[in-house]
Amino acid sequence: MNRETVIAEALGLLDEVGLDAVSTRRLAQRLGVEQPSLYWHFRTKKDLLAAMAQAAMAPLAAEPLPTPDDDWRQWFLENTRSFRRTLLARRDGARLHAGSTPGDDLDRVRRKIEFLVASGVPERAAQMAMLAASRFTVGSVLEEQADTGTGDAAGPPAGMPEIDHESAFEAGLALILNGLVHCAQMPDASGGG
Repeated sequence: MNRETVIAEALGLLDEVGLDAVSTRRLAQRLGVEQPSLYWHFRTKKDLLAAMAQAAMAPLAAEPLPTPDDDWRQWFLENTRSFRRTLLARRDGARLHAGSTPGDDLDRVRRKIEFLVASGVPERAAQMAMLAASRFTVGSVLEEQADTGTGDAAGPPAGMPEIDHESAFEAGLALILNGLVHCAQMPDASGGG
């Protein structure tokens, strides 16, 4: 049993039972080992969850970085959509990811920001847009994954539009992008506040 096997089985357990039911006891049973043997690979459950969060983001980390020929607006949209798809790929994916640190992905984040800056986006605006898009996406997916679909059949309250999760996400993402475009078009824009 190696570290990768433990992580893969832990993610399988997550998909089956959800984050609240993931435990080292259940994982040890799934692996057919005694619970203390997991501590060889992960000292605490927090360490295990951090490794699971990083592994769950592997599809996003495997995507190509932007190139100078890419349109930064289209890239920003697709990068954020890809993050959403990656979170949705796992049961409780947003909850698992929330609060985790980028770890090995910091260089990729830096290179994405550098791409935006090279495309004419002020550095502070590029940093804040990446952060805002990330947090918006996690929040959107948290809401989506918490939706059990057993809500009130009467629909939304009067005056509130009926909107599905993907449409709401796309509308919010468009607002973030429009703000970023505005910052990029302002002369001597600092993008910060």
